Parts: sequence; C-alpha cells; structure tokens
Amino acid sequence: MNNDNLLQLEGAIESVVFRNDENGYTVIELADGDDYLTAVGIMPQVSSGDVVKLTGKYTNHPSYGRQFAVQICEISRPTEAADILRYLSSGAIKGIGTQTAQRLVKEFGEATLDVLENQPERVAMLKGISSQKAEDFSKQLKQNTGVRTLMLFLGEYGISNTASVKIFNAYGPSCVDLIKKNPYILCQGDFGVSFESADFIAKKEKLEPDSNVRMRAGIIHILHHNERNGHTCLPKEKLLKVSTDFLGIDGEKVSECMEEMLFDRSLIEDKIDDKKFVFPPNVHLCEMYIASRIKMLLKFPSEKIKNIDKAIEKCEKEDGIEYADLQKKAITMALTEGMLVLTGGPGTGKTTTLNAIIKIMKANGKTVLLSAPTGRAAQRMSELTGDEAKTLHRLLEVSWDKHDNPVFNKNERNQLKCDALIVDEVSMVDTFIMESVMRALSTGCRLILVGDSDQLPSVGPGNVLGDLIESGLIPVVRLNEIFRQAQQSLIVTNAHKIVNGEIPILNSADKDFFFLQRNNKSEVSAVIADLCANRLPKAYGYSPFENIQVLAPSKKGELGTAELNHKLQAALNPKDDDKAEITIGSKTFRTGDKVMQIKNNYDIRWFRENGETGEGIFNGDIGIITKIDRKTKSLVVKFFDKIARYTFEFAGDLDFAYAITVHKSQGNEFDAVIIPMFSGPPQLYYRNLLYTAVTRAKKTLVLVGNPSTVEYMVNNNRRTKRYSGLKEFLLRDDTLY
Repeated sequence: MNNDNLLQLEGAIESVVFRNDENGYTVIELADGDDYLTAVGIMPQVSSGDVVKLTGKYTNHPSYGRQFAVQICEISRPTEAADILRYLSSGAIKGIGTQTAQRLVKEFGEATLDVLENQPERVAMLKGISSQKAEDFSKQLKQNTGVRTLMLFLGEYGISNTASVKIFNAYGPSCVDLIKKNPYILCQGDFGVSFESADFIAKKEKLEPDSNVRMRAGIIHILHHNERNGHTCLPKEKLLKVSTDFLGIDGEKVSECMEEMLFDRSLIEDKIDDKKFVFPPNVHLCEMYIASRIKMLLKFPSEKIKNIDKAIEKCEKEDGIEYADLQKKAITMALTEGMLVLTGGPGTGKTTTLNAIIKIMKANGKTVLLSAPTGRAAQRMSELTGDEAKTLHRLLEVSWDKHDNPVFNKNERNQLKCDALIVDEVSMVDTFIMESVMRALSTGCRLILVGDSDQLPSVGPGNVLGDLIESGLIPVVRLNEIFRQAQQSLIVTNAHKIVNGEIPILNSADKDFFFLQRNNKSEVSAVIADLCANRLPKAYGYSPFENIQVLAPSKKGELGTAELNHKLQAALNPKDDDKAEITIGSKTFRTGDKVMQIKNNYDIRWFRENGETGEGIFNGDIGIITKIDRKTKSLVVKFFDKIARYTFEFAGDLDFAYAITVHKSQGNEFDAVIIPMFSGPPQLYYRNLLYTAVTRAKKTLVLVGNPSTVEYMVNNNRRTKRYSGLKEFLLRDDTLY
C-alpha cells in the first residue's frame, strides 16, 4: 500500500464489535457525525471510550460495505468527561460499572483517570468504595496502561497481544525497558516468542551480535530446541558447534560464554560413556532424581507375597486359562521385586498377565492403583482390567502455579496411598512426568511399568522406557508369544511381521487388514476421503468422527495432515449456512469439526457429565466442536471424557483432527485406521513409525498407496537417536539428587 494514499482519523471508540486476542484483529466503531464508521485491522487492546489515532485507507467490503482498513493504531488516554465515562462503563476496569463510572466522573471530572491511578485514597472517600477497592482500581489502571504500552511496542515486531499480557505479568511495569536492554528475555519464558523474533528486536535496539546476552540465549535456545525433539542433553562439542553456527559469531567467544554458564550453573556438565554432555539444570535434576528413586524402590521392596505358585494356579483354574512360562515369570517378579517393566507387542498377553497380578495382590490385601498417560489409554485400561484407571495427571492431582506450570499435589510430602502402582502405555511417559511419578511413590511401593518398547518414544524429552530396559538394572519381562485368539487378527500378525523386519501380508481381503493400491498421491487422497465418508461407514457402521482415524507420517505435502484435513473437512463437514464458523489464523473451524489440542493449556476449564470440573486440556486430546458462539467469543469442544469451553483467544491451540500424525496418535486406539502409503523422507518413513501406526487399529486397518513404500518402511530400521542421561545415572554407584 502506497503511504501517499494513507489517511489519518482520530476519535473516541463507541464500541468494540469484535476482537481476536490471538492475532489482534479488531473491529471497532467510531462516531462519524450522525453515523458510525467501522474500522478494522490489527490493533492493541482497546475499549469503548478510548481515543485513537488511526492511519489507514478506506475500503469497500463486499458484505459489510465501507470500512477503514487500519495500518497503525495509536491510543491516547481519554481526556473529555464523556469519553472517560464511556471508557469506564465499558468494563475496562473490573468492579467499575455504569453507576460507579458516573459517580467517579461526576466527582473528579476530566481528572478522573489520573485520580484513579495515582490517588486511590481520594477514590476511597466516595461512599461504597473501600480502600482495598480503590487500590485495586489503581493497580488495574496502571496495568492497563503498561500492557497497552507493551502491546504497541511488541506489536511492531508481530508479537501477539496474548503474549504481551503474559510478558507484562512476568516482568511488570518496567518490562519495555527490560526488553530493550535484553530482548532475549522474551524467549526464556513460555510466551511463544521465538529466538528469531527476539533477535530481530535486538538488531533494532542495536545490540551487538556477540553480546553476552545473545550468546547465552542462543545456547539455551539450541538446548531447548533439541529438548522439543526429545533430547535431555547434547554432547558438549556438538552444542558448541551448533550454537556457533546458529549465532554466526566467533567460536572462541561462544566457548567462553558456555564455560561461564557452566560455572554459574546456568548449564550442567556431566559425563555419559566418558563423553562430556551439557544439560539444562532442571532436566539434569529430573533424570538424577528418577535414577535415585528407582534404586531406592529396588533396594527396599515391600514384603514378598507368599505362595505365588499356588496363587497362579488358582487364577488359572478360576479363569479357565493356562499362563505361558513368561507370563508366570512376569507375575512372580511383579509380586516379589520392587519394580518391573513388562513389555511386548499386541496379542502377547500383557493384559491377561496384568489381571493376574492385580487379582493376586488384592487377594493378599494390597492396594493397587492403575494409570496411563492419556484419557483414552486410561479408559481402555479400565475396560480391560475391570478396575478404575486414571490419567497420570489426574492420579497425581495436577494444579497450576501463577506461571501456568503444572504442580502435582501428590509428591514427597503427600504421597500416593498404595502398595503398587501400575502404569500402562509407558512408552509415552517423558522425563518430566516420570520424575513426578517417582516423587509421589513411597519407598516400599511396587512400580509396574507396562508398554511396548517397539513403539515410538515419548513426544516429550527423554528415552525413559528405553533407558530403563537398556540399563539392565530393572527387572524386565518381554512377552513374545502371540496367543491363538490374537493370531486370528491380521493386524496383530502383520504388526509382528513389521517389527521383525518382514513384509506384511497385503493380499488378504477377508480379514481386518486391507491394502488398496493407488498409483499417485491425488488418487490416494481421493480414496481416503471416500473411505471416511462412504465405504467404511457403509460396510461397518463406523462414524467418521468417532471410529475412523487417518494417520499420516508427516504434516506437510499432499498426503500430510494439513492437506488431508482440508480435503476431509470438505468431505465430512462441508460449509453450510446453518453451521457457525470462526476463522482463527489460517484455519476456519465450523460446528461439527473434529479437532485436536496441539499444546498443553492449563487455563481452559472443563467439566464432565457427572459434575466433576477441572482445568487443563492436553496435547493430543481429540474432540468435536459442538458450538461456536460469536456473542461470547467462545466455542465448545466435546472431548472423549470431558467438555471444554474455549475463548477465541485459546482456539489457536486447536487443529483439525480428521488426519493426525502418527506421533500424535500415541496412547490412542481407534476402531478403524487409514494410513496413506507413498514415498517420503527416510527420517519419517521407517519401521517403528509404521509399526506404531498399525498397532493403533483395533478392528480395521486400511493402507492406501504403493506397496514399495510399505517395503521401504519395513526395511528402514533407523532408530531415532535420543541423547539422555537416565541410563548412565542408573548405572552409577553415586547417583544423588
């Protein structure tokens, strides 16, 4: 847009018609003679009564007519009594409604805002306003002023208003000055601000590229980036090289900075296999603590249960089954050792073994708790065992601190009251949640971890299950016999073929595993849409929303989740005048859409149909949008086990879930799974990923694409290398925390 064509308008806001707090897009009305002028664009937080100076250009919207498209929005504090009254009556300050606003303006006139902010004792002299209320009004007004100043400053750099509020709450009224001195504080908290954004501000503020604050932030950024990719640490040499390349400055200076950070304990150095590694301090503490507590459980197990052989025989007689030797071994070890890892693929009898362990423990008066990482996994565990299973977050009684970090009420000072804890789907458990579990267990409590070690590792950092098994310190039983009933499932048979490096059977048409060959990506995409919308619902009565799930190796490309979701939304939930819609960023959600939470959000409140309420929706939770309400700027999502209301501010945490990545599917099972099979990068098309995808299907699995891709994935036995310290710390004699 040519700057010569830009116009300037100034006036008081009559009303705020719409606002998206995630991206700042706002629709306001200004008085324009006897009529109102509509202005639209990215603006800082504004309220009715605010005096604004707008720079922009008039446009004609096909539906809404003449509008002023805002390029720049500058806010001035209202100075005229009428504007101050409108501002205070708008709800901008909690506790001040229309009547209170009228009294304040009548008493203080055009000085009202100055008195409210700086002389709360005068406000407290008015009848009905306590000193505490007056102080609160002053605090709110100062915060509003500070937040707006920050929004204007950060808005120039594309940082959202939502992030600005979090930053202000963390750093206070002087945050703009702090940011100008060290912009990298923006990428140190959970503000959603990238290092690149902070770096851009630093250049504008003329900070040197080799400044100490930039080097420190760059090194931390590399560690945190790798933490998001599953690593708890990095080799020291690698961290130095990657940091130097990333920062684009002299390696000696970066090395000196790293040594300084190691000296002041901003980073922790430790050895793994005699090689130097660098950890974030909190992660190093987590892995050390886990190792220490596991050793305590192994050293001081609770009293052994007696007559185990007779108890096993009794279970066999009562249930009409005969346990395999490995199952008997697992049952015995679970009842005698302080800790056990029980692993095995589908159909190998893990559930049958668990049921025997639970039954014998209960018969001996022991209290057993069951848990799993996700709601669906916990529900499945409940169905298979007949006992209540809770998610780990629910078991540990999660709450949130003032910075929205999870705090578990079950910990060293308030431990779980049980004789044994059984955790299923433990391949999903990362370092942080494992540490929280260990803090909640008393010495003498038995810990039984159940999972499939051939599944993908956890989304979060660490290689917990792999490190536990590879250490050789923890008793492990690997079930490997496929039982007769499971042998009837081609899904189970082929899953074991895949994990053993054998090509699965693709030419069977009368079981539960199907392969549909197609020669190009557009054909694959079309067949997947038809399977979801028509063929599987007609053949099996499946609901496309509740029973069928498309799993893709990646997000990008024609057969990635982004493109598939676009196509599947059009096929399964097309645009309709009767369906409400809301556009958040690049995504247009409508009532009836299948969605997934893509990051942990500890602020969203939920409720269950039994009246239970709580806070927190977690990465990977899948649900259906049941309502979109523009008036309240909110939408409602019905998840598997709860219902949550999202303000539009938090709706950016949702993505479509008609198709999800295999990584996001961990811990879930679906009646029917469809997987596109077409060539892709080797780092995404490998054996364990295919195995994980196949084992998500309970009743029906359909592969669509090229058989050569299946063969390629089976033969590509790459294992994602994860740097972690847990195995090393378990094997040490001197592990302390």
